[in-house]
Amino acid sequence: MKILSGTETSKEIKEELKKEVLNLKSMNIEPTLAVILVGDDPASAVYVRNKQRTCTELGFQSIERKMPEDTKQEDLLAVVKELNDDPAVNGILCQVPLPPQCNEQEVIQAILPEKDVDCFHPYNYGLLAAGIPKFMPCTPFGVLQILKRYGYETKGKNVVIIGRSNIVGRPLSILMSLKEWNATVTVCHSQTAKLAEVCRSADILISAIGIPNFVQAHYVKKGAVVIDVGINRVHDPSHPKGSRLVGDVDFEAIKDLAEAATPVPGGVGPMTIAMLMYNTINAARFQEGLEKFEL
Repeated sequence: MKILSGTETSKEIKEELKKEVLNLKSMNIEPTLAVILVGDDPASAVYVRNKQRTCTELGFQSIERKMPEDTKQEDLLAVVKELNDDPAVNGILCQVPLPPQCNEQEVIQAILPEKDVDCFHPYNYGLLAAGIPKFMPCTPFGVLQILKRYGYETKGKNVVIIGRSNIVGRPLSILMSLKEWNATVTVCHSQTAKLAEVCRSADILISAIGIPNFVQAHYVKKGAVVIDVGINRVHDPSHPKGSRLVGDVDFEAIKDLAEAATPVPGGVGPMTIAMLMYNTINAARFQEGLEKFEL
């Protein structure tokens, strides 16, 4: 079974992005990403650090606005407005989950669509659904880049996606059905009848449900390509940290069936951050009246 490394693919993409950042700087344009972090969630803090590190690696600016756990909604919205109004800021990302007193949807909708580099705003979602996306949803586009760069054609293929979230499953199904990708897409969820049988029809099987080792051998047909979007932490006394990361797919169970698969960690995860950087670069281009930078 071939390993589809998101770590290696993201390195390749980041080299392309570095060249585009230099091109923009030659025009006195410096992409800038602002990240809002509310509270002390350890996983969120790690994600924010990784995003800042990648900004530095690519040669553009990052701004962090850290706010306390008890931040009120109106104070959070005030920070969003401040960043919206700052012409030096090209992209804005509010790290989720937010504390319970903050309304996530209201915050997402407060971010200007032209600075919504996560592609969560209903306006950008609508453009995606209409087949004319401005920004590419980060994780779904990362999945497509892995398939493209490893030479796996989606045209005419049966693609089964397990999970219908607004972050991965639903936007990925829309993207893959567009003419550029031309896949035949089935979206599965908790109410899908004969789930394993449906999954076995997939030429490309994608799991994004967040349940450790959910996808077993009887979900995968011989020769399928398997993309594991899940990142789950499970208890493991033998590990130095007492836990380890696993995906939605039982990697060992499918290795003699699948033609290729993404690992966890090192699969789709690194691609999500690379695609966020791609969107930030395009936000800077759009705000200067330039055409889209294509990967």
